Amino acid sequence: GSAQIKAMKKVAGTLRLDLAQYREKQAFAQFGSDLDAVTKAQLGRGERLVELLKQPQFKPMPVELQVVSIFAGNRGFLDSLAVEQIRPYEAGLHDYVTANCKSILDDMAAKGELSAEQEKALTDAIAKFTKEFKEKNN
Repeated sequence: GSAQIKAMKKVAGTLRLDLAQYREKQAFAQFGSDLDAVTKAQLGRGERLVELLKQPQFKPMPVELQVVSIFAGNRGFLDSLAVEQIRPYEAGLHDYVTANCKSILDDMAAKGELSAEQEKALTDAIAKFTKEFKEKNN
């Protein structure tokens, strides 16, 4: 529905910007080996966001779960994961938020936006899941 499109556009707007910066820096990185820490971090995040966007064919993901993935990526939760951990992390995260934040997902699907409290609750849930994921996988 239009609410879902609204939510996705809001999140996708920042994603587009992040990916554009990533591609620009990636192009630049091929020439200079002495990248500063900020650029390295942005390249790392970009690489992880690109990985998140690779969706399995014939298995469309509900918009609200796509939003959760991008939300986690934009907020830096994936920065400390290895790129090959991104897909398993995302699958686990989706199960976790579906089990623990169902009302937030339903609201996102219906209204296309999150209240400040919901955003905080979602951030807390993602932080908790990320910590558990890292403990299990490192």
